[in-house]
Amino acid sequence: MSELLLLLVFSSLASLTTSVADDYTGFVYAGCSQLKYTPDSPYQLNVESLLSSIANAATFSSYANYTSASAAASSPVYGLFQCRGDLSSSDCNSCVRFALSQLSAFCPFTAGAAVQLNGCFLRYGNDSFVGKPDTSVLRKNCGPVAGGGGYNSDVLGMRDAALASLASGFTGGSYRVGAAGSVQAMAQCVGDQGAKQCDDCVAAAVAQLKDACPFAVAGDAYLGKCYAKYWSSGIYHSDTNDHGDQVGKTVAIIIGLIVGVALIIFLAAFLRKAGNSGKD
Repeated sequence: MSELLLLLVFSSLASLTTSVADDYTGFVYAGCSQLKYTPDSPYQLNVESLLSSIANAATFSSYANYTSASAAASSPVYGLFQCRGDLSSSDCNSCVRFALSQLSAFCPFTAGAAVQLNGCFLRYGNDSFVGKPDTSVLRKNCGPVAGGGGYNSDVLGMRDAALASLASGFTGGSYRVGAAGSVQAMAQCVGDQGAKQCDDCVAAAVAQLKDACPFAVAGDAYLGKCYAKYWSSGIYHSDTNDHGDQVGKTVAIIIGLIVGVALIIFLAAFLRKAGNSGKD
């Protein structure tokens, strides 16, 4: 099987206003591979075994990675999950189980898939992605411009200071929080990343935020192996306005293509059925 190719099939761009203690099961994005596996195949058994291991591990751990090859050593499946660093064990377990339910909803029978919720992340695939760095941008989103026209220089300075505090020299570890004045920031790397890999990924996410959201009161950037976000006055605001979020445009295009393909398949099936009826 070919390596996993993630496609964003849906990304949450709806308006929201939530506190820092937001809904940990809130949807962020999902991705599916183009390749699908055959139902009841050995690969499916490996996938099911891996996802079962993830569900069990989430009851006592906030991160774990697995390789499943018991049904077919020639078709291994790799996977991992991670919860946000501030979640309790019970919330982590609930988040992962909800994410697992979203996998089957968004990506049935796909060789690989990923789901990012506010409080947890999980991914599986047929490529050995565990331990490898990945700074590809999966989602960027910006809140409204402060004051409707320009970002106050003092607040901009606090934003930059809060994001700078996410560097390992200030907080370190996989889960990082920072603050400066009324601006707070958060970042987290996937647990399979080493210290330098995490530093590099967070730095790349922060650079994406500054580039895409230069005057926004809030923003988030999700990369392949980390994310970073910031918000003002203890409240995270997001809206559907385009603040340089080309990823959001790509999502819309992909959704359009998926709908178009689905309609073509439906029409072809309908015409085939109608043709067969005409022959009877």
